[in-house]
Amino acid sequence: MSQLTRIYYNKLVRDHTKEKIEKKGHKCDIRPISDIQEFQQELFKKIREEATSLSMTRTKEDFLEEYCDMMEVLDAILEQLEIDEATVQAARDANHHDKGGYKHRHFLHWSDDVQYKSEETPQGIPL
Repeated sequence: MSQLTRIYYNKLVRDHTKEKIEKKGHKCDIRPISDIQEFQQELFKKIREEATSLSMTRTKEDFLEEYCDMMEVLDAILEQLEIDEATVQAARDANHHDKGGYKHRHFLHWSDDVQYKSEETPQGIPL
């Protein structure tokens, strides 16, 4: 029976990860990402990871930590795309004006607007 000696992550990690691992007396292999397209791809993969973690929180403290993790990824993407905070705020304002917020807590059961584009997987078979 072999003993597990390494865990392969193959993912983008935060700046202090190597130091944290080594401080605990362990070793790791980290390489810098020099290709901007690879970096962007890894950031977008990280969004899914952080969103999953955020959606699974059950305390305010955990929520705050995961929210901050998500914001770090989003801030890195904004920086990489050279989008400033004023542009983000203007886009958020326009988006809110166009789509609204969640103040009324509406829950959509169904719609016969079959042309509506949604990121959700539709349930049911069109008749």
